[in-house]
Order: sequence, then C-alpha cells, then structure tokens
Amino acid sequence: MTTLHRDRCEQSELTCAYAAQALTASEVAAAEAHISSCPDCQRELKSLRPVFSSFAAWPIDVLRPNLSVQRRLAARIAEETGKKSVLPPTQRWPEPEWEHVAPGIECKLLATDDERHRVSMLVRLAPGASYPPHTHAGVEELHLLDGELWIDERKLFAGDYNYGAPGAGDDRVYSETGCTCILITSTRDKLR
Repeated sequence: MTTLHRDRCEQSELTCAYAAQALTASEVAAAEAHISSCPDCQRELKSLRPVFSSFAAWPIDVLRPNLSVQRRLAARIAEETGKKSVLPPTQRWPEPEWEHVAPGIECKLLATDDERHRVSMLVRLAPGASYPPHTHAGVEELHLLDGELWIDERKLFAGDYNYGAPGAGDDRVYSETGCTCILITSTRDKLR
C-alpha cells in the first residue's frame, strides 16, 4: 500500500460501491451506518458524488452492459475476492414509451398527481410542430432540454426555464428545430 492510501479506512471500497449504488439491499444499511460514523468515508463519499452524478448524462448503453457481461464480471469479482457473486439490482422503473399525442408531438408520462391534477412528462416536438393555444389551469413549468422553443414572442434555448402562471395562456407554442422538454402542468388546462 502506498503512503497516500495507508491511512484510508479499510471500508473505503464499500463507500465507493455505495456511491455507485452497486450494493445489495442488505448491504446498504450497513454501509450507511459505517459512513455516518467514519469521517474518512464521509469525505470519500462527498468526493465521489459529483463523479457519479455526472454519469447520468452518459448514454444508457455505456452505463449498462448486457446481462451476460454483468454475470461474467460478477463471477470474476467473486472468484478474485472469495465472496458470493452478486448481480446489480434489476432496473426498478420501466422506461415509458414515447406516445404520439398529436401530429409532431410525442410525450413520455413521468408522474401524475391525481389529487392535485398535476402531470410531469417529457415532451418532444418535431421540427415545425406546434402545440395548440391553451390557458393554464394551474402553474405550468417547462425546462427545455434541447433544441429551441418559441412560447408566444419568447424564444427558449436548451437550459432555459419557463413559468406559466395559473389563468395565463400561451397563444403560440412551436419549434422550428424540434425540441425536448420536461413539462409539469395541470391536467385541467383548457385548449382554445
């Protein structure tokens, strides 16, 4: 062991696996208990979080090898460590399909709140597509992920946010280039 790593906690690898969400459900509680009592592992976790958070922007096929590769890797790790082979947990949330809701408009429903009449979704407009004029029944929040989007006379670019107040309306919503956004809105909006 090098001088640099001589004073590291022996469970720092566990902290790394915890940050990568690579532990089984039964190992998570023990890792959390250790990390909460170990300043070295707390620093390790703090330094790893930005790294693992940046992985969310990577294409999913880079992050998730097929099951055959996962099994071979788990077997190899088990052989080298003398521990039981553990596969990563199965994906907990099925990816919703894109639904065609109108010409040039597709969406993926992410969440609904029937009690508050709210919906969260990914919305994709094809180049030249427009959304019908509408009045907001509640707060509308739009986060533009890519492309360009016109809302009336305001042009949004990737990274922009738009707030629509209850009772306000949008007369013209369209995209010249095509775009993808996250839309959180009321299920009671009125189309005009």
